Amino acid sequence: MPADPRFDRAIELIDDLNRQDPTTIKIGDKTLPRELAHSRFMTHWVLRLDPDAGPELLLAARAHHLQRWRIPRDSQPEGRRGYLRWRTGLHEFHATNTARVLAEAGYDDTTADRVGHIIRKRDLRRDPDVQILEDALCMVFLETGFTALRREQGDDKTADILRKTINKMSPAARDLALELDLPEPEMAFLTRVATGD
Repeated sequence: MPADPRFDRAIELIDDLNRQDPTTIKIGDKTLPRELAHSRFMTHWVLRLDPDAGPELLLAARAHHLQRWRIPRDSQPEGRRGYLRWRTGLHEFHATNTARVLAEAGYDDTTADRVGHIIRKRDLRRDPDVQILEDALCMVFLETGFTALRREQGDDKTADILRKTINKMSPAARDLALELDLPEPEMAFLTRVATGD
């Protein structure tokens, strides 16, 4: 991708906002704000899935959880309906805030609209960029959250969540998931669920 000062500035602004996340996680020997770490994982996986990813997809990957902590899950009622309302609200929040950041970095409305379309995950399965974003999200979950989920939720609930995750992924991403460097029990469990054995 050719050098573009707008892109570099937008990434800087997104990272500065996500650096404010009060929740931290440990990555190796470093402690990072959770959403800053998550956005970096997303960038890594988007580039792994599509080494030629364009700036709109890379900006969407970096900003898709922009300041997510500002709208906690308990801002909506418990249950599936409340969860879906919360997720829809988050997509709008992230897309709107990202548009502001992109304008500050010098991008036009057309670019902001395209990035927002990807963040909102419109046309999943039909739009290759949206599918790659979804695949990257699934890979980040499998790599960073799956082991803890299984420990907290048990095998039955985890298997159900894994089946839903796998169903959202492209065939290429499913294949890549089976090559992750997970602890052996989790890799065996993931393989069983993914292959239906």
